[in-house]
Amino acid sequence: MTEQAPEPFEPVDEDWQTAVAIVAHPDDMEYGGAAAVARWTAQGKKVIYVMVTSGEAGIDSLAPEQCGPLREAEQLASARVVGVETVEFLGHPDGVVEYGLPLRRDIARVVRRHRPDIVITSNFRDTYGGVLLNQADHIAVGRATLDGVRDAGNRWVFRELLDEGHEPWNGVRQIWAAASPEARHAVDTTDTFDLGVASLAEHRAYLAGLGGAMAEPREFLEGFGRGAGTRLGTRFAVPFEVFPLD
Repeated sequence: MTEQAPEPFEPVDEDWQTAVAIVAHPDDMEYGGAAAVARWTAQGKKVIYVMVTSGEAGIDSLAPEQCGPLREAEQLASARVVGVETVEFLGHPDGVVEYGLPLRRDIARVVRRHRPDIVITSNFRDTYGGVLLNQADHIAVGRATLDGVRDAGNRWVFRELLDEGHEPWNGVRQIWAAASPEARHAVDTTDTFDLGVASLAEHRAYLAGLGGAMAEPREFLEGFGRGAGTRLGTRFAVPFEVFPLD
């Protein structure tokens, strides 16, 4: 029996000006969408990165108090490669991020402060498709992002944010989850693929500690990008699961 080809991807809506990417760790955007970010900043769009943790539990050979500042520095360098000037770290503990009200509040605060059109997060499904399990922090942050974005628009949720001077923001039109197995949309990254590779390569200490196939930026991202590109009709692409809010 012939296996049915996957449905083609639809292009994402690029009629927007500001996006905030809210992910669990330094490197999450580089594995999930830095080449797309490079495309958007080249178009004059503003993209802000928000890391829920500092990735301090990510290198086995380094204690967290040494690892966290190193990974923050690598993320700042990585973001500059793709035109991102603002990177924030929320300080939640790496590896044990909990979905709950404190995380939702922090995300709502971020959204109210930056007032984006689009919010980007990483895949929060249980797997990446098939049997490859997702990581707990990704799941918690992605699900909290869905809720925190909506909380940002409700004056009567987290009323303390009003006392801080953060007025509600209902201007987020869509939330995009990068690399989701439920993706139906994608963006062409053919022209910015090399910048995506260079951005991931800035995580030198992390990649050295990681080892294996994921420590080879070009090889890993080519496999990921070509598969999505085939479904979009381009050489390379980044897929997104799109959640409309308007």
